[in-house]
Amino acid sequence: MSTMLLTGATSGLGRHLAFELVRAGHTVLAHGRDEDRTRRLVEELRAEGDAEGFVADLASLTQVRELAAQVGGARAELDVLINNAALGAGPPGSGREVSADGHELRLAVNYLAPVALTVALLPVLRAGAPARVVNVGSAGQEPIDFADPELTRRYTGLSAYCRSKFALATHTFTLAEELAGSGVAVNVLHPATHMDTAMVREGGFTPRHTVADGAPGVIALATRDLGSGRYFDGTRAARAHAAAYDPEVRRRLATVTDQLLRA
Repeated sequence: MSTMLLTGATSGLGRHLAFELVRAGHTVLAHGRDEDRTRRLVEELRAEGDAEGFVADLASLTQVRELAAQVGGARAELDVLINNAALGAGPPGSGREVSADGHELRLAVNYLAPVALTVALLPVLRAGAPARVVNVGSAGQEPIDFADPELTRRYTGLSAYCRSKFALATHTFTLAEELAGSGVAVNVLHPATHMDTAMVREGGFTPRHTVADGAPGVIALATRDLGSGRYFDGTRAARAHAAAYDPEVRRRLATVTDQLLRA
């Protein structure tokens, strides 16, 4: 059985995954933003199996890096990282928000945080290879405007969300190439469309699927050898936005990402 760090474990798809994975015999390191909710979740999970809680606000890169240090210090082995935590589009018409570091909030939480967390945990993942990184993305993808990567002009929450998920998919393919031969597989998936989560309802969308519908794809990538550098729609191999495979787009995104993470 594997030890898995699952971000965004206290609600929605993450909560469902946490119980599914613990019941299957895996050790779940459950991340949440709220200390009380994370503690209560871990208490429930421990009635089913092995779990430990970690608290961090992924809108702060300092807290993201502290999370990685805490996980690395608490666990000598980490087999799987599931980057699940995300912000949706927000209420229709809502304005642009920024993170603790001054970055556009959805880019910060949905993209910069999982990138920073993955990079910080790579030594642990490499040491325990074979290991897996599962990035929970979305079919909603919109290429980033490199002249305005933080969407300071013509902002909409939906565009910010779709750009962050495009970036996550693009980064996945780049990182998978960099890690080829290391024993660490990196994949990205769209779990299911408009699941019955608070994030979806807040965005004004009518749920079309349950979180149970979205779980099998994540669990498959977390527990099975399905290659690396791939995009899945649920459990089915699929294609991300065409621009995510463009070498020049990937190069420019890597440059911008490094700049934002250092800012």
